[in-house]
Amino acid sequence: MSHVHVNGVANGSAVSQTNGNVHRAPLDASRLRLNLTDTRKTVPPPEELVFGKTYTDHMLVVYHDPVTGWSDPEIKPYGPLCIDPASSVFQYGTSCFEGMKAYLGPDGKARLFRPEQNMARLKRSAERLALPAFEEGEVLKLIKKLVTLEARWIPALKGHSLYIRPTIIGTRPSIGVHASDHSILFVIMSPTGPYFRTGAKAVSLLAINDSVRSWPGGTGGNKVATNYSPTFKPQEHAEKLGYQQVLWLLGEKITEVGAMNFFVVVQREDGDLDLITPSLDGTILPGITRQSVLALAAAHPSRSVLPGLPETVRLHAHERELTMTDLKAWSAEGRLLEAFGTGTAAIIAGIGRIGFEGKDTVLPEHESSLGPVAKALFERVTDIQEGRVEWENWGIVCE
Repeated sequence: MSHVHVNGVANGSAVSQTNGNVHRAPLDASRLRLNLTDTRKTVPPPEELVFGKTYTDHMLVVYHDPVTGWSDPEIKPYGPLCIDPASSVFQYGTSCFEGMKAYLGPDGKARLFRPEQNMARLKRSAERLALPAFEEGEVLKLIKKLVTLEARWIPALKGHSLYIRPTIIGTRPSIGVHASDHSILFVIMSPTGPYFRTGAKAVSLLAINDSVRSWPGGTGGNKVATNYSPTFKPQEHAEKLGYQQVLWLLGEKITEVGAMNFFVVVQREDGDLDLITPSLDGTILPGITRQSVLALAAAHPSRSVLPGLPETVRLHAHERELTMTDLKAWSAEGRLLEAFGTGTAAIIAGIGRIGFEGKDTVLPEHESSLGPVAKALFERVTDIQEGRVEWENWGIVCE
């Protein structure tokens, strides 16, 4: 990669000096440099796509130096990064990221789903790890440009999308235990189909409390890498026992399912339905799909009728503490109608059974993996994502 020197500093950083004071350059999308490949890859058929296995021709990279600030952003051919082995990301796990998607609308244009929410969360995650600050609006401009350049990679098939992974890593070349004032912000993208390939079968969960995903005062409310790697061993254990995902508990208190937010639908005595998800108490990631599901449920039927649900039934959305005792009691009473997880990758995934302390709580069976409420929410969310329904300016066109 070629480097541009400005005021004697490499990496294309726009540095100015006034009265002996060096002003660090902010992250500025207007300084974007394009370094496009001469040999484009072949886009695989949608039915052959596996989540996270195939990547587009290009990626976005921008560097932060504590003296010069942010370098010129560059869109360049996808490839390895050159990083010092003493970098903070290797030694202390200073890495955060986002998961978002681009969808192809009926007009052939690429769309992002509530991307400003992703950028705000990325900024919060970076702040939690004391990584260098940046203007999230500038990052979003760069992502839109990258998506526009790589639009041919967005599968033109319902339920498919282009997964986008903005990442920030600390690259301070020292094993001293300090915050990283060097960093790399990069964005890679991968065309993808359905996250779970279980077809009409709902996902099974093993509820555990001998290992935890997050804890009070920790980083569970941020999307940082160290939230995920410690979950791999418990996930392997769940799979050995015949379950597909882990339901993370703190004691008996439910937090998340796998890497998704958790919801249940409970029958009320008045005929309406309660839609319940655990409160954001710092141990739970504030998911964009989670927030969207709560908003759409609250709008039914007064502002918008969800597909397939009667107007006579109201959804009461709640954020509150949820325990395994609650689930078992509702199940015994015949009131536990549905359980599902929400997240960017899977959107909405139905749950069929939950194992805990040697016994399974079994959810009612449905024609598909989703119950009526989860299916209605899934259809409405995907219709908005793919540009078939306009709602609250949630779909942003990349132009």
